[in-house]
Amino acid sequence: MAEKKKEKSIKAYSKKPQCPKCGPGHSLAEHAAPKRRHCGKCGYTEML
Repeated sequence: MAEKKKEKSIKAYSKKPQCPKCGPGHSLAEHAAPKRRHCGKCGYTEML
């Protein structure tokens, strides 16, 4: 019988905040002036 290879599960980890509308995998871009976070996919914006 063929041997089964052990596969490592690698999970992506991002320190950036995630978009609450789009869900995991879509991070918010941070802008300096005015201080805000913005999702490029749906347009969600958080003012800081």
